[in-house]
Amino acid sequence: MNALDFSVILERWPELLRGTMATLGLALAGMALAMIIGVAGVAIRRSGSRIGRAVVVGFVEIIRNTPFLVQIFFIFFALPLAGVRLNPTTTAIIALGLNGGAYAIEIIRGGVESIPRGQTEAGLALGLHQGEIFRMIILRPALRAIYPSLCSQFILLTLTTSICTSISAYELTQVAQRIDGDTFRSFEVYFTVTAIYLAVSWMIMALLGFIGSRAFSYPTR
Repeated sequence: MNALDFSVILERWPELLRGTMATLGLALAGMALAMIIGVAGVAIRRSGSRIGRAVVVGFVEIIRNTPFLVQIFFIFFALPLAGVRLNPTTTAIIALGLNGGAYAIEIIRGGVESIPRGQTEAGLALGLHQGEIFRMIILRPALRAIYPSLCSQFILLTLTTSICTSISAYELTQVAQRIDGDTFRSFEVYFTVTAIYLAVSWMIMALLGFIGSRAFSYPTR
């Protein structure tokens, strides 16, 4: 049995650090796109358009009932047959955003539906139109209620970035595979990568917790 040797980790640490930053970039971009899709999807479902509701429901069902790996392969390998060619990083961000957005739609919808209908009626009585009511009266308290669930979903999305190595997107797992292939120090490499993913998850959790405490805290006198 070979003795453990973490010197390879120290030698290749700059590469691991760059891979970690790339993973964070993919995760944050995917989260931002997922939130846009989530809010827009809920707004469309509440718009009264049957076609819009059908499109959103169909999108959610397709994404939630297919593996992420199949989704990212479809975007990267199938869309070029229709003339749409994307580089691995762009593909990864879009796939992460679509996947996270489908779950965000359902999470946000649950929060919106928890708001008493009287709030909407009060907004109508004040002369607000549906868009203003949704943005000013419903969305903020709904986001406050479901913020912990969104945070958990975004942590999961961060870990899902590791699958993006399947299309050669530059991120932490791809860097780890390259280092492992060069050094054959699988235990040391993947032990370190596991620790990095844990640290990244805790860091994002702390950041999201800080943002939540600032954005959704109740005002005090």
